[in-house]
Amino acid sequence: QVQLVESGGGLVQAGGSLRLSCAASGRTVSNYAMAWFRQAPGKEREFVAAITWNSDSTYYRDSVKGRFTISRDNAKNTVYLQMNSLKPEDTAVYYCARSQSRSGSYYYLSRRSNYDYWGQGTQVTVSS
Repeated sequence: QVQLVESGGGLVQAGGSLRLSCAASGRTVSNYAMAWFRQAPGKEREFVAAITWNSDSTYYRDSVKGRFTISRDNAKNTVYLQMNSLKPEDTAVYYCARSQSRSGSYYYLSRRSNYDYWGQGTQVTVSS
């Protein structure tokens, strides 16, 4: 079993920054691609960013490109999401997830069905 615990969320003004962390325990996640998803009230959970097991490739949804950066530290079994230039539309609960694969295309890693472990989420609220 893998437990994923997100942290780092909070309330920030538009234009501000936050850094989310996702700490894994139970079993290592270093051999799997990891991702961040988010879900706003009344909306479907959507893909934000993904990173392959060795950080060789990263993928982002268009609306966060240039503002968000996903990274990982396999020695710490932790994945990060640096979020800069935050906008009110980034407000959501952010979830990290472990893929069933080490790597993959954007199409594969952006699909929720390809992830088997999820954290409980951390709230990010961006005020205008």
